[in-house]
Order: sequence, then C-alpha cells, then structure tokens
Amino acid sequence: MPDFYLVQELLELKIMLIIKYKKIFVTLSSVLVLLSIFSLFVFGLNIGIDFKGGALSEVIYEAERPAQESLNKNLEALNFGAILLQPTGDLGYIVKSRSLSDSEHTLLLKTLSQDQTSILMETSFNSIGPSVGRELTRKAIIAIVLISLAIICFIAFSFRKVSKPVSSWRYGLIAIVTLLHDVVIPIGLFVILSHYYGAELDTLFVVAVLTILGLSVSDTIVIFDRIRENLRNQTTSQINFSEVVGKSLEQSYVRSISTSFTVILVLLALFFFGPVTTKYFALMLTAGMFFGTYSSIFLASPLLVLVEEMQKKNN
Repeated sequence: MPDFYLVQELLELKIMLIIKYKKIFVTLSSVLVLLSIFSLFVFGLNIGIDFKGGALSEVIYEAERPAQESLNKNLEALNFGAILLQPTGDLGYIVKSRSLSDSEHTLLLKTLSQDQTSILMETSFNSIGPSVGRELTRKAIIAIVLISLAIICFIAFSFRKVSKPVSSWRYGLIAIVTLLHDVVIPIGLFVILSHYYGAELDTLFVVAVLTILGLSVSDTIVIFDRIRENLRNQTTSQINFSEVVGKSLEQSYVRSISTSFTVILVLLALFFFGPVTTKYFALMLTAGMFFGTYSSIFLASPLLVLVEEMQKKNN
C-alpha cells in the first residue's frame, strides 16, 4: 500500500509540473505550429488528381514487376508531363498523370508493358476532369468549415453554464486553438512527405483532416468536462483554479493516453501492413492522434490556467 501511495504522489507531482511549466509547453506547441506553417509556404502541397484533374491507372503484371527506374525513364520519353509511378502489392503499379486521350492511354499501357516483354493487366482506370476537381475542392472546404462550426457550437452549448473563474466562451476559444494545433502540425508533416516523397493531396487527405478534427476535440472536451465538474464541487471562495485543473488532468489523462495509444497501434499496423494508397492517410492520422492527445494535456489545460492568471492581473 505505501508503494501505491508513493506512485500516486509522483503522478500528482508530474501533473502539477505540467501546470507549473505551462509556458514551456505552450511555447513548444507554438514553435511546432509556426514551423508547419513555414514549411507549407516554402514547399507547398503536391495537389493530386482528385483536385486538379488527371488520370489514374492501376496495372498488375502477370509475372515479375519491371524495375521502377527503367519504367520512369520510358515514361519520361512519352512527354506526357509529370507521371507518378507508385508500387502497389507485389506485382502492381499505380500510375497518375494528366488527363489522357484514348490514343495516349493506349501508348501508356504499351510503354508500361515494355513493348509486350512484360504481360500486364489494367485493373482500373479513372479520369477526372478539371471541373470535377474544382467541385471536389469546393465541397472539401465546405465540409471542413461546417465541421469546425459544428464543433464550436457544441462546445459553446456544453459549457454555457460555466462562468467562473473562466467564462464559457474562453473554453470554446481554447478548444479551437488546440484544434488548429492538432491539424496544422500533421499538415506540416504531410508537406514534408509531399516535398521529399511525392505524397499527394487527395480526398483521403481531407478525410484525415476531418477525422483529426473529430478525434482530437474529444480528449479536450473530456478534460474540460472534468474541470467543470470539479469546479461545481467547490465554493467560489475555495477555488484554486490551477489545482482544479491539475486534479482534473490527474483524473483523465490515463484514459486519454490509453485510448489514443490503442488507436495509434491500429493506425501503425495500417501504415506498415496496409496498401500503399492508405499509407500517408494512416501516418497523418497517427500524427493527429498523437498531437491531439498531447494538446489536450499539455496545451489546452495550461492555456486555461494562463487565461485565468491574466484575468486576475487585469482585475
């Protein structure tokens, strides 16, 4: 039993250190966000055919798959512009290019088959025009905006009765700040992958962003809800806000970390053993889950304490 109490005291000490050194964690998060935004402006994103239009073909070879280097050289000679060749499975390739005419499509398949020396079968071919790409872009932006507004409204409604010592709208504002943190940093990671490894912004990217928005806010709301309940159990004269926040973190951080850890394990399995087409999607979600859990513990709660301290100084 003494060992149990000792461990409990050590955990409580670590949680209070988060509150004590809150400015360090807030600064670290700010630096990561700024670096992500900087990389976005410097490198930009590699827009996929889902948004800019183009052609996507998947082929499977009957026997041995030709080397990617030799195929890339042959494809460059076609002068079809930039063509992205991605291995899939043991015998296949995914080929992404600009929109192709029927004759160009036939020539592409002939080149991939290396003049019939390698027998292949085209399992799928999709062509997306620029107008479809623009429509997908518009719908993606609308979806992200609507989801963000829905989250803001939900938080404002859930914390409408919280007024002291931090008003309810500040909870909502801090939740949105942490949401931006949780989305911008994975986007920064995707920018690096896009620049150095050719990752393309497609519909899976939008799905990943929307999923991160939903998953990351849940941890923050759980901790905020615990803070609200602990504030209700104290009279106004007894409130030491930093201690209440620390106690709330102590009561909820194990749940947040364990839940995120199990999801991350599944996502890592998808990354290492899943198909090529979902690898970047799984990696981005993994980053979103990690930073979402980090922000709920090391950013959202310290920000609440900082806001409360600033209110005291102003009063």
